[in-house]
This record gives sequence, C-alpha cells and structure tokens, in this order.
Amino acid sequence: MNAFAQLLDALAYEPSRNNKLRLLKDYFSRMPDPERGYGLAAMTGALSFTHAKPAVIRALIAERTDPVLFEMSYDYVGDLSETVALMWPAPRQERRNVAAPTLSEVVHGLHEADKHSLPALLASWLDDLDETGRWALLKLITGGLRIGVSARLAKTAVAGLGALAPNEIEEVWHGLIPPYLDLFAWVEGREAKPMARHPAPFRTPMLAHALVETECARLDPAEFVAEWKWDGIRVQAVTGTSAEGARVLRLYSRTGEDISASFPDLVAMLADEHFGDVAVDGELLILREGRVEPFSVLQQRLNRKTVSAKHVAQFPAHMRAYDLLSENGEDLRALPFVQRRERLEAFVARVAHPKLDLSQRVSFTTWEDLAAARRDPACAGAGVDAEAIEGVMMKRADSIYVPGRPKGLWYKWKRDPFNIDAVLMYAQRGHGKRSSFYSDYTFGVWRGEELVPVGKAYFGFTDEELKKLDKYVRNHTRNRFGPVRELDFSREQGLVLEVAFEGLNRSTRHKSGVAMRFPRVARIRWDKPARDADQLATLEALLDAPSRTATKAQPLPEKM
Repeated sequence: MNAFAQLLDALAYEPSRNNKLRLLKDYFSRMPDPERGYGLAAMTGALSFTHAKPAVIRALIAERTDPVLFEMSYDYVGDLSETVALMWPAPRQERRNVAAPTLSEVVHGLHEADKHSLPALLASWLDDLDETGRWALLKLITGGLRIGVSARLAKTAVAGLGALAPNEIEEVWHGLIPPYLDLFAWVEGREAKPMARHPAPFRTPMLAHALVETECARLDPAEFVAEWKWDGIRVQAVTGTSAEGARVLRLYSRTGEDISASFPDLVAMLADEHFGDVAVDGELLILREGRVEPFSVLQQRLNRKTVSAKHVAQFPAHMRAYDLLSENGEDLRALPFVQRRERLEAFVARVAHPKLDLSQRVSFTTWEDLAAARRDPACAGAGVDAEAIEGVMMKRADSIYVPGRPKGLWYKWKRDPFNIDAVLMYAQRGHGKRSSFYSDYTFGVWRGEELVPVGKAYFGFTDEELKKLDKYVRNHTRNRFGPVRELDFSREQGLVLEVAFEGLNRSTRHKSGVAMRFPRVARIRWDKPARDADQLATLEALLDAPSRTATKAQPLPEKM
C-alpha cells in the first residue's frame, strides 16, 4: 500500500504528462503481481466496494477526535480523505511495529468484509499506515483519486512495458478483470494475447477533436462528410450469443459502464430478432411525439439503477445511430466510414424499429455552407429537433474506426456558446489539488433589485486567476455556512463574472426558474460594477426566442 500511496502522491503534484507516464511505467515495471494490477484497476475506476462508504470514515474519525475540531478542520481543508489522514491519532504502542497492509490485502479485505466488521478492519489499517498511506487508502475507498491520470494514460503506460500501442490494450480491455495477470503476461511477452470472452463486448469508442476554425483552411471539404451532433449521451448497443446459445443484450455508456438496467426499453428493442449479433454506436435521446427533448429531460432517466414503468412511459428512450461497428461476427471498424455508413443505413432499414433511427447527414460543399448550417440547424433541415443539436460532426470519408482520439479524422464543431455577465454570490472549496482554494462559484443575475442564482461553475480560469479569485473570496466574505462562503454583493459592490454556457432550460428546482447547460467562467470582469450585470429577463428571452440566432446574448469566440 505504501508504494501505491507514494505513486499517487507523486502523480498528484506532477503537472507534466510525460513525467506522469514515466512514473506509471516505473511503478508497473517494478511492482509484482497482483499489486500492480490492483493499482491499475484503482486508476481506471475498475474497483468498487459495497460497504466502504464515506459515512464509515466519518464515524471512525468522530470516535477518535473532537467532532467540532474535525468539522472546523474539514471546512478548512475541504477534502474528507486528506482531513482524516492528517487528524488520525498516532497508533497504540503495540501496533507501531506492525507492517503496513499491501494494496492487494486492502482490496481483498474491502471485498470480503461485511458492514459490521469493516470499521474495525479499516481502523487497523489506518493505524498501520503513515499520513500518505492513510490518504491513499481513503481515496481508494471514496473513489476520488483525482491525480490527473486518465484511464487512457494508465493503459498507455502498461502498453509501454511491451512496446505495444495503447489501442492494442483498449481492444482487449473489456474482456479483462483485475488484477489483470493475463494482461501483464501478454504485454511482457510471457503469454499470448488475451482473448475477448464476453459475447457482447464493449468496443472503445472513437472520439473527435474540437475544431479550431483556422484549421478549415488546410482541410479539404470534399474529403469529409458531416452529421448533426446531438445533445444526448453517447452509447453503444451490443448484442451477442453466448457459448450456450443464450442471447446477450447490453447497453454501454461511452466509458464502458453497463447501463442496461437503467434503459429496459432500449434493451427490449435489442431483443428484436432482426438485430442479430451487432454493435451499434450512437446517441441516447428522449424522443416524444417525434421531437428530441432537451438534455434536462434526459437527466430524468440517467443514473438510475432501476426505472419504473411510469418513468419509461414519461421519458421514452431512443437511440440515434452513428456507426455500425460489427455485424454477425464481422468486425467493420477497419472499413472506411462511408462503407460503414452504407451498412448502417441498410441495417436500420432492415430492423425498422421505432426506437432506432439514423443520425441525419448535413449537406455541404464548402466550409461556409457547413458554418451556416451550424449557426442555424433549423434552416439546414434539422426541423423541430434544432434546439437539441450541439453542432456538427465532421468525419473523413475514408476514416477507419480507431479507439481513442486520433488526429485528423473526426472533428466536432460546436455551436457558439451564449454568454452573460453575472455576479459572484457564493464560493466553496474545491477538491484534490484545489482543496486549499475557493474554486467552486455560484453566480446570479438581477431580478429587479434582487440577485437570484442561475448557475455554478468551477473551471474556465487559469491557476493565476484562481489565486486572485480565492483572495477576493477571503477578503469579501460576509457570512459562512459550513464550507460555503457568502460574499458581499450589492449593486455597488460585487465581482462580475462573464459566464459562457451551451444552453438553457426552464427549471422548477431553481429560484430563478432557469438552469444552464455547461456553464464556465469565460472572463473575470474586475472592471465592471455589479449593477451592470445582466437581468434575469435576458435569460428568459433566450428561453422564449424561436432560435439561438434571435437572442440578445452575444456569442463568445470559439475556445477549442
């Protein structure tokens, strides 16, 4: 456990991607099995523990420290794991020479312990570890590593042990289970490549790069095709047949999470005999009376382990297909996109299921044509669904389907965001490296003489700007509510933030009656008095406008 803790600590403070990769490769090369495999599982989000919850940690520290002191410390530090790791009392004399647990011992212990035996087991580990070890253990339990390492980077480091390409790891990843003994044996040349064992496996999706408009000058529009980018969630519908002849139906999120239980209506669609054994890449939407509903409606179905018949009826799920990855045992990913599209069109026509349709192509000859369609999808043929479109996708006609985010093949060109001037109202501490800074900001606009909150943002600013914002928060606090600070804001005093956002929906849960999509801080308006921030009527005009181009809010330049 100590070696894993030292790795996490080093990664958390290392800003360079190449140096992070070097640290990971060193750990995977020198650590034995199964330690390195469980370390890889932790960093790729493959571990979960039934009974280990933050409430157990809180109860343990409450028994050993003054609860008031803990709450004050937690308020200051802003991170549960870090606070408990620092405040945990020194172990009893008889435990001071006890060896620290290994990572594999911890993982097995957390899986095997029931909710009654877990607290004592966890307390003994905390006694036997130093501060860094305790922090790593608690982060492992709470699932919040936040060390700046993506699952892709961890897999890249593993691939580097055997001079493999990261995509080769991705190809076999979803057929493997921790601690990945067969994976490391293959990478190091000791065994053959692991074979995919799942009859309906997830295929790592191909992703797009955000388009910088200046890039269009070097791209030939004749080499690309375009389609709408829908405001839903990326999914993969996969069907297969087990060795025993049973049908296997799966719906996966873009990260490979099995979300079949949340969408039984789409799983029922996959049971149609016309589907055969396929893997379809597409977008999950809510479709009612032929109209795609806003993302806020789709949220009513997300993150539910079970869903009622009433929910299914009220929020009917629909899949809009982008790509066909395999069909009846044939892997289609090595075919050019235009050929896969032809196969997809034939497949959707053959199935003819009301819950499945094709993502509409966008006709264009020049980049100016495509830019016009992007600005006004309704006039470009998107019809009543125009408000559910985020922009356009550009795909090279000859592109094969490559896992990850290859350069030069696919681009996403989002529509220009809206922006408003809002007043900073509340601030809260961040997590991980930001736990010492007030970095989560709630902002509002004027409704007459009153400020009403309209959103919350925690990115869009630089590290230097964060330091200035943090100092402003500390110097202008008028009330404190646990970890939240209320700022001194009035028409004469207050800090204005220029906020960019992707869309707006009506909301009964917010006092303002509106909810923003993907808000971010675009600029800090140190020069602007709070009285000149926007009115709520400006946002309400966006809701009532017939199209995005008819609003009062001015779009920001694309920042991609």
